[in-house]
Amino acid sequence: MADNHLDLYEAAFNYPAIDNHTHALLREEFRHEADFESVFEAEGEAAKDTPFSVSGMRATHQLGKVLSLSNPTWEDVKKARSEMPYDELCNKFMLPNKIASVLIDDGPPAFKAMAEDYTWHTRFGCSAFRIVRLESEAEILLTEIFEKGETFGLSAFNETFTNRIEAYAILPEVVGFKSVVCYRTGLDISTSATDEDILATIPSFLSIFKKDGKLRIACKAFNDHIVRITLAIAAKHNKPVQFHTGLGDKSITLTVSSPAHMQPIIEAYPDTKFILLHSSYPYTRDAGYLTLVYKNVFLDFGEIFPMVSGHGQRSVIRQMFEVAPTNKILWSTDAHWFPETYYLGSIQSRQALHVVLGEMVSAGEITLPQAVQIIKDVLFNNSNRIYNLGLEAPP
Repeated sequence: MADNHLDLYEAAFNYPAIDNHTHALLREEFRHEADFESVFEAEGEAAKDTPFSVSGMRATHQLGKVLSLSNPTWEDVKKARSEMPYDELCNKFMLPNKIASVLIDDGPPAFKAMAEDYTWHTRFGCSAFRIVRLESEAEILLTEIFEKGETFGLSAFNETFTNRIEAYAILPEVVGFKSVVCYRTGLDISTSATDEDILATIPSFLSIFKKDGKLRIACKAFNDHIVRITLAIAAKHNKPVQFHTGLGDKSITLTVSSPAHMQPIIEAYPDTKFILLHSSYPYTRDAGYLTLVYKNVFLDFGEIFPMVSGHGQRSVIRQMFEVAPTNKILWSTDAHWFPETYYLGSIQSRQALHVVLGEMVSAGEITLPQAVQIIKDVLFNNSNRIYNLGLEAPP
């Protein structure tokens, strides 16, 4: 590394970051309840193969190094972490990350029951804020209606749901909302619907509730309806709305997970800030284009760490920088359950930024001061501004 790139190295690996999209860690009593392979999002039998991917091999090496293991296997890593006191494990993988603030997605109720409260994470020297998941709130409300045996009324539902989202929007600790409509019915979100279309979905929800005693909202007219309600409220209170885009687990329909499907809804709500999560992988170029042509669209580059190989991560970042304005790019880990996910998300993203921006400087495409500023912006400044966090910028 050339001496004149030392400033870039310092910024890439030491500048504090705002994790604009992440999840809570497991409570200690549940630390062994989730499969550690879910670090890579895979589920069931497919999860057993993830350590054999290049990204799995890389994660094994990086985690083993922190755990002082020599040439470890994935099973070696699992054994070492499971035997370590939980506080020690969390500190070992959380404290080195230089995260100044975390914006924690509440997740579904079943997730919240096993996870720490968002405020718990301040023990790692960071501030903490909430991102409210709108599908979870709608499911809670519908469950309350069905449990009481009440007849569903659309006007009454709209009023109550609106009031709940409004109540969250005025809380200073709630800095945004999130939708997983991508998982449920796809990103081709309709800009309008008739009352009849929305009401036609209720019998299926009621049938599922009577059978299972719980709900998972997955009917397009209704899902799109609650998204539109939230988008309007978010614009009123200047709170961004995050959307899962691109990769995820097997319950996603990949063909409708490109943010390109969102163009009509983005145009219909020009005053709402849309955050496209997870690098929109493998549709990163689609997302970059949307950030270029729409003032209200921003791109998060998370979750590809550690799911994608190092080569793939650098390729995604290069695609992101092809057209996306650098003042509209936000960093996240999309960490969940395990402290190791925060560590891998942090170290791998910093490594990738350092390499890609160093290449651009060496090629004479941007200057060294510009590269350093890009790192400061994507790691901290952009999220601080877009979410109105009011945090003091690092020196």
